Amino acid sequence: MGPDSHGAPGAPAAVAGLLLTGGASRRMGFDKASLLVDGSPLAVRLAGVLCTVASPVLEVGPGRSALEPVSEEPPGGGPLAAVAAGAAALRSRGVVAPVIVLACDMPLLTARALAVLAAWPGDGSVVPVVGGTTQPLAARWSAADLETAARLVAAGERSMKALLALAEPQLADEGAWPAGTAASAFADVDVPADLVSLGLPVPPGEGGHKRPRGQGA
Repeated sequence: MGPDSHGAPGAPAAVAGLLLTGGASRRMGFDKASLLVDGSPLAVRLAGVLCTVASPVLEVGPGRSALEPVSEEPPGGGPLAAVAAGAAALRSRGVVAPVIVLACDMPLLTARALAVLAAWPGDGSVVPVVGGTTQPLAARWSAADLETAARLVAAGERSMKALLALAEPQLADEGAWPAGTAASAFADVDVPADLVSLGLPVPPGEGGHKRPRGQGA
């Protein structure tokens, strides 16, 4: 399915962006934000990719990129808390547009792939589905769903699955992406073996095993 099959036609909605860099990277064994991809730390590379399709863009985390950083509450509270904190920071700056949320663990993500989310008609949430798996941390979330995220965090929820269960995002499968966009563009890395599977070098001294599908980060 493609973007023309969803919502009313018209000019793409303007989008803001959030780059999440506060993950502990325990299973990877080193900070994923510092992973060198094409000579640049992953956080710096993804900040550049996100800035090509969104504005303004904030980093939620300790300041691994050149983006303006904001802190999640509670610190280390997980991606849902980070999303809610970033969304609150954008609202405080008067931003009410949909927001592309991007975790700092997708080394092969391209601006071309993210542009599909930015240009999707309307202002609703859009979540990629790659290989049958939803990617809520490389997705566009509506202002209403971001408010839901804040309520979930206040109620003690910490998982993005809770937001997916309440929201009604449009699902963008591989048929929505530009020709030649590989599923690896949305592949996340959690352990060193994930890097190997993507053809990326593992930093010296690191090892690990590929996680079974479905296990958490």
